Amino acid sequence: MIRNAFCLARLACGAGVAAGFVVIAARPSSAQVVNPADKQPAQEQKPDDRPHTWDMPPVDVYGKAPLKEDDRIGDYAQPRWTADRLFSETRVYVIPKGKAEFEYWLVPDTPRDGKTDTAGQYEVEFGLPGRVQIDLYAVGHKEGVDGAFSVSEQKLEVRWAFADWNKIPGNPTVYFEWKNENAAPDHVEAKLLLGGQLASGWHWGSNLVWEHELGGPQENSNEWTVGVSHTVRDTKFDLGVETQLALVNSLGAGGVRGDFETQFFVGPSLQFRPLPQMHIDVAPLIGTTSASSRSKVFVVLGYEF
Repeated sequence: MIRNAFCLARLACGAGVAAGFVVIAARPSSAQVVNPADKQPAQEQKPDDRPHTWDMPPVDVYGKAPLKEDDRIGDYAQPRWTADRLFSETRVYVIPKGKAEFEYWLVPDTPRDGKTDTAGQYEVEFGLPGRVQIDLYAVGHKEGVDGAFSVSEQKLEVRWAFADWNKIPGNPTVYFEWKNENAAPDHVEAKLLLGGQLASGWHWGSNLVWEHELGGPQENSNEWTVGVSHTVRDTKFDLGVETQLALVNSLGAGGVRGDFETQFFVGPSLQFRPLPQMHIDVAPLIGTTSASSRSKVFVVLGYEF
């Protein structure tokens, strides 16, 4: 009888263990019976990897900059104000890596005698790695009020900055340009670009320029440009002044170069930003010497992609 009781106990124990395994095995199955829409986490949207200079976060921040324009941005730790053209005839540094921008230029040039030549220039800028910038231009001209407009010129520009911003005084940058004109000799141009910040909200630029005509009279132009600008309203409005001095000569009879003609222009410059990604520059420059045009007016509209 004791033996029978022992057998019954063993059977009961085995049945209990089996029942436990059934319960354990059943739990995962019951846990999977859910509404997927209720349990799955929301998918996070991936941020746009492409930088936009107007909202790039500052880098190497040790305290808040007095102005947003002074913030250091991008791979080269450059001030935000250098990401866009600030002057008409003076360039400063390079644009940040990854930036792409379209600019439209309207440039009426009024000589002391004759009709005004109005240039329409279409430019695309690209910021590349290694402190390199490439610009492509198509340029059209119209003479006078009733002249025919035609695209007759194309240009390629390459810039390279020696170092990241403020590593070298003046932030030197070299600039090379090739200009191809219809029914006229090509031109080459080399510049040394310098620029920096005098104080918070005060910006400067200066260029040393040599331009050479590859055929015909082989005109040479040796130029020095200077621009100074002040922030009137942070990221909205800048006001400044620009100058351009050019010494120009060309080959005369017998292949001898003539005397230099002196051209000097001076005038105000302003930049207005109706949108964070858009800037409008206006610079009416007045010629002050007999060899200068009466005026050159620059109107530039830029839009960052």
